[in-house]
Amino acid sequence: MEMFFYGFMQRAFQASFLISLIAPMLGLFLILRRQSLMADTLSHVSLAGVALGMLIGVNPTWTNIFVVVAIAILLEYLRMLYRTYSEISIAILMSGGMALALVLMGLNQGGATLSMNQFLFGSIVTISEQQIWMLLGLTIMIGLLYLIFRKPMYILTFDEETAFTAGLPIKTMSILFNVLTGITIAVIMPIVGALLVSAILVLPAAISMRLSKSFNGVIMIGIIIALTGMFTGLVGSYGYGTPPGATITLIFIIIFGVTTLIKKIVLQIKRSKLLNSKDL
Repeated sequence: MEMFFYGFMQRAFQASFLISLIAPMLGLFLILRRQSLMADTLSHVSLAGVALGMLIGVNPTWTNIFVVVAIAILLEYLRMLYRTYSEISIAILMSGGMALALVLMGLNQGGATLSMNQFLFGSIVTISEQQIWMLLGLTIMIGLLYLIFRKPMYILTFDEETAFTAGLPIKTMSILFNVLTGITIAVIMPIVGALLVSAILVLPAAISMRLSKSFNGVIMIGIIIALTGMFTGLVGSYGYGTPPGATITLIFIIIFGVTTLIKKIVLQIKRSKLLNSKDL
């Protein structure tokens, strides 16, 4: 248990706890809105923000937030422009963001390869007190927004036409949701890595959807699953020296496989009991 005596591990667990609270909320709406790939797009584009920060000598977290917010707004515009073929906007921004990141990295003759690797794969050592406070503020904001706008977002998620008829500002709400998702990705990148941050957001909600049918139930179970996966992944990452984002993602996949197997076994048992009762 000596890892808890290290400041960077304490900050890592604090960040993991806060991420576990917000991931199921954002992840559930991303899944229901068919925007799971949007999170992946923003996470890849965010590398351009990191590279820009390193190039101009500014904290990469701030340039990352700026770039991701701009791309989140542009993503909604392209989604409306290609309404029938919304995946086009994802393909354009993902490829364009990666290309821009590579060009900016090439312009940075100083190297900074190690720092970029930390943002790519995640590093528990890079978490600072400032990032913890940013994450805490973000968690409080997302929690309050969920409590206030849960019903309007629910309507927007399942039926945009009904939401428009009801007078909801659907375009503004969609942009703000994209921006909030982008800021979240920018803030939690240092711990989980850009390549897997979307999985950290989506997997807890995806797993809990198989265990609960109610909206609030999915979020509550998702928080428990997120806490389990995040904490277990951090312990495994510390013990074996593996990247935290990859370790956490593998834990979530294991949980997904176990819950799927258990659910199939339970359904099989119920079917057997039903057939036996009919035979009697």
